[in-house]
Amino acid sequence: MANNSYSGVKNSMVEANHDGEFGCTLNELRALMELRGAEAIVKIGESYEDIKGLCNRLKTSPIDGLSGQPGDIEKRKTVFGQNLIPPKKPKTFLQLVWEALQDVTLIILEVAAIVSLGLSFYRPPDAERTHCGRAAGGVEDETESEAGWIEGAAILLSVVCVVLVTAFNDWSKEKQFRGLQSRIEQEQKFTVVRGGQVIQIPVAEIVVGDVAQIKYGDLLPADGVLIQSNDLKIDESSLTGESDHVKKTQEKDPMLLSGTHVMEGSGKMLVTAVGVNSQTGIIFTLLGTSEDDEEDEEEKKKEKEEKKKQRKSVNCQVVSFNNLFLFFVAAKAQDGAAMEMQPLNSDEAEAEEKKKSSMSKKEKSVLQGKLTKLAVQIGKAGLVMSAITVIILVVLFVVDTFCIQGLPWVKECTPIYIQFFVKFFIIGVTVLVVAVPEGLPLAVTISLAYSVKKMMKDNNLVRHLDACETMGNATAICSDKTGTLTMNRMTVVQAFIAEKHYKKVPEPENIPSSILDMLILGIAVNCAYTTKIMPPEKEGGLPRQVGNKTECSLLGFSNDLKRDYQAIRNEIPEEKLYKVYTFNSVRKSMSTVLKMADGSYRMFSKGASEILLKKCYKILTANGESKVFRPRDRDDMVKKVIEPMASEGLRTICLAYRDFPVSEGEPDWDNENDILSGLTCLCVVGIEDPVRPEVPDAIRKCQRAGITVRMVTGDNINTARAIATKCGILLPGDDFLCIEGKEFNRRIRNEKGEIEQERIDKIWPKLRVLARSSPTDKHTLVKGIIDSTVLEKRQVVAVTGDGTNDGPALKKADVGFAMGIAGTDVAKEASDIILTDDNFSSIVKAVMWGRNVYDSISKFLQFQLTVNVVAVIVAFTGACITQDSPLKAVQMLWVNLIMDTFASLALATEPPTEALLLRKPYGRNKPLISRTMMKNILGQGVFQLITIFTLLFAGEKFFDIDSGRNAPLHAPPSEHYTIVFNTFVLMQLFNEINARKIHGERNVFEGIFNNLIFCSIVFGTFIIQFVIVQFGGKPFSCVALTIDQWLWCTFLGFGSLLWGQVISSIPTSRLKFLKTAGHGTQKEEIPDEELDELSDNDEIDHAERELRRGQILWFRGLNRIQTQMDVVSAFQSGTSFQGALRRQASNSSQQQHDVTNTFFFLFSSVLLTSSSHLTLTLVLSHFSPNTPPPLLTLFSF
Repeated sequence: MANNSYSGVKNSMVEANHDGEFGCTLNELRALMELRGAEAIVKIGESYEDIKGLCNRLKTSPIDGLSGQPGDIEKRKTVFGQNLIPPKKPKTFLQLVWEALQDVTLIILEVAAIVSLGLSFYRPPDAERTHCGRAAGGVEDETESEAGWIEGAAILLSVVCVVLVTAFNDWSKEKQFRGLQSRIEQEQKFTVVRGGQVIQIPVAEIVVGDVAQIKYGDLLPADGVLIQSNDLKIDESSLTGESDHVKKTQEKDPMLLSGTHVMEGSGKMLVTAVGVNSQTGIIFTLLGTSEDDEEDEEEKKKEKEEKKKQRKSVNCQVVSFNNLFLFFVAAKAQDGAAMEMQPLNSDEAEAEEKKKSSMSKKEKSVLQGKLTKLAVQIGKAGLVMSAITVIILVVLFVVDTFCIQGLPWVKECTPIYIQFFVKFFIIGVTVLVVAVPEGLPLAVTISLAYSVKKMMKDNNLVRHLDACETMGNATAICSDKTGTLTMNRMTVVQAFIAEKHYKKVPEPENIPSSILDMLILGIAVNCAYTTKIMPPEKEGGLPRQVGNKTECSLLGFSNDLKRDYQAIRNEIPEEKLYKVYTFNSVRKSMSTVLKMADGSYRMFSKGASEILLKKCYKILTANGESKVFRPRDRDDMVKKVIEPMASEGLRTICLAYRDFPVSEGEPDWDNENDILSGLTCLCVVGIEDPVRPEVPDAIRKCQRAGITVRMVTGDNINTARAIATKCGILLPGDDFLCIEGKEFNRRIRNEKGEIEQERIDKIWPKLRVLARSSPTDKHTLVKGIIDSTVLEKRQVVAVTGDGTNDGPALKKADVGFAMGIAGTDVAKEASDIILTDDNFSSIVKAVMWGRNVYDSISKFLQFQLTVNVVAVIVAFTGACITQDSPLKAVQMLWVNLIMDTFASLALATEPPTEALLLRKPYGRNKPLISRTMMKNILGQGVFQLITIFTLLFAGEKFFDIDSGRNAPLHAPPSEHYTIVFNTFVLMQLFNEINARKIHGERNVFEGIFNNLIFCSIVFGTFIIQFVIVQFGGKPFSCVALTIDQWLWCTFLGFGSLLWGQVISSIPTSRLKFLKTAGHGTQKEEIPDEELDELSDNDEIDHAERELRRGQILWFRGLNRIQTQMDVVSAFQSGTSFQGALRRQASNSSQQQHDVTNTFFFLFSSVLLTSSSHLTLTLVLSHFSPNTPPPLLTLFSF
């Protein structure tokens, strides 16, 4: 078994050398796969005679493959390794706990709690407490004062709870990601021949010696040597950086490498290296992706710097650091063995690496960007509030003790005073803890992870998390026709054979036998041998279609004509085909050449009827003879046969042939234009692909939801128009465009042939069907719609694709959907979501889930911000007036746990409803907090504050209990403050139900029982709150309440629901003062320098930007303070200010700043940094007494 590390790979080689089971060792095969082209052929000839010799050594058959016996497969895995690249080890739970502990506010709390804990054990010797002021005295019971340690311990315990919950959330999130990744890997299957049978096996099960069938669109899963090929072209750019497609043949270059893409053709290969021994595996091992990624980070940073410098130097060949690094390690690894591995292009390497690790990395998301920005803003406000709280508490205490009471500072009282200051500090920190909404990122994660899991059931396999959210904003969908809108079960229903148009499949006796024999031969050999018709799985069911569905329809046509295509294939195996021109988007046809017994050649072709008929100059008549086929006859046939078929929604395919007599000698097979001309038309068939029954309804839902659906297809315009009408994309009487690719290109290009955005803008708003389009047209259309500024909202475009050439369009789209069944590996690799059932209605479900994610986050925000506002104001005001926070530190942490973790779980897991499709898309610039939500937040905030303050200042009279205000240090908990805390929590619980609706709906209970998580969390929170109040005691600063008191608390809490109804009755439009909040960072808001830094990335990670911005400003501030120092010294020496700046600019690449800019930035960076006082003093101390007054004024500001 191949080990995880590089040394493990070397060890397994050594073992293989002593293993005499196979005729070649792991070492030999690795050395072979490092050769290219002619060298490889020479090596194969010298060592194994030919490919068959290599097959014999590996105990496999080039035709029947491996036997497939479990013992043999296991032995091969042991000797040559498994086809797996070991993943990076997941973080352990303890590592995640450690990461959670890095939270700054939690660290501050821990320190404060430990100090509080230490001081609580201190007893002042002989000093009378009364000497230390009013607040320190008043505790008669000695046991109460001894219980002072409980608060510190309770805070530490709460911190442990918060940390464990956070770590568990991260752990489960990572587990889900890994589950998703393994699901994607399990989905990947590859076709191999075992025991003479063509079967599909998971990629991980491929072993050395397997004979794999490769075809257009495959991503090669292992290294191998070509056994047989048809027009095979490979894109090796992921390994070599060369963008040109490499033609592969047995004679010139038979080496195939893992990780490369098949762009054209088909063939068979003998697998020679798998997993860590394949070329991709070696590179991954060398780059250390399966081990110490941290060490590579520094290398990558240096490499990026290196690249930037190199880009600036003109006409300098860029030699990437990565290449040198690879060569060096490779040379060391091979211990001097000749290694001619082509270097990995650094950009591609990074891209490839990013692709592999994209699942474990944090996903980039516009929504997360908006949330992080909002969280940072709220956090800053909370920081200010907490600082003011601490300052006011300390000032009030000092004034009261030393001024009003007039006590001196007694040495023995110092620990008691410090205890007070620590208590004030803890209150300040808890205000900060409640104010910082760390639950926001958690809510996004939970919501997205929950949605992704549920979307799998709706046949959406999400590869990139942010695609789920982006889909909710989609305004346009460009969909393929075949398989997505239609059933992709094709059958021939009409045919034009021997000058007669049959409206249904003809009886074989009605067709001349010579034409029939030729037709069946052409269908059998000129369809990919991987395409076949299999018997139905259930009795009475339809036969199973395997492979290309258009070809399946032709093979089915052959069966309908009572002929067996398989008998012909057995007689003429794939190896005997002389030459194959495979189908691609340029040819729009496929041709196969057979060498006849007399030495002549016959070529069979099939393709789009209007394209192939132009290349036909003869047609077979009713008696089996051929006659001349003139352009006039062709036009006649288009009008009478092809257009009527197309108008019924049928796809028309022409089948033709051409003979190359011996007398003309061997043709030049590379001259395709000559070869593919002078054809004789055999027949034209009309293929039906019925519209999926659920599609018209799904398209209606899209249109109602404000999403425009466009069909982009390679089919004939009449077929496309007929299908679009059946689907409801085109409606009778609508003024919409339906054009072909050629016409589209003519309209969007200027005289020089360049594409102009203004021209595209005239077309796309009305365009509904683009027929006969190439993948380039699809990409152009998608790019044109995304870049357009014609409409007020920027369009968010989703695209479906299945072919290899759809890759660019899928990448360009905001969300790319690949087909899980018909899609090629290349398309899946480029996509964001894979449709496992290839069905358009699954896209509508994705829209629903995307909108649901957005709404779930808004619901959570509405709830959290209400709690934030109320808790911070209560703690702040209460502290200022009563010298103590009504909500204690531990209580605040419990509230924080309710509103962050539990509420994000409850509100972020609301299931979607059809109602989400009744509104227009939000658009990417929509604020997270709408005016309606702001009305709800402020309205509920006012109600809760009035209730809490009434209870705080008049509650003791109402309930006839002792007042809890102005209690001394270590005083026992009071009923008064317990009622305040209990009412506060219950109001939050009932408000959580209010938060379920964000668009001003009245019925907040609608569908509440559909979300069991929500119900159980609300109920569970209530139970825990009951336990805390009744049995929490000193640690939670609570006293058990009576039934009456509980009923009053519950009634006041329930008031939130009633008040919610009052708020929803007030029209939002009347409240002009309401503002929206939570806008994303627009590109134009990002400073130019920062954009330059971000230009290397494909996307701007808004979330990371917001988090890093503080650090960036700090470092940049330091850099610029350096500039300021020069400015200051320039003032001291009397030189000009601008001169100093100019000198500084010449020494560094920093931009020049004028006087005001420089000082303004210095001032703002001083405010931003924690050591602002020091910096300010440092700078001011450099000024000489004769500094100009305006500058000093600026600083004193």
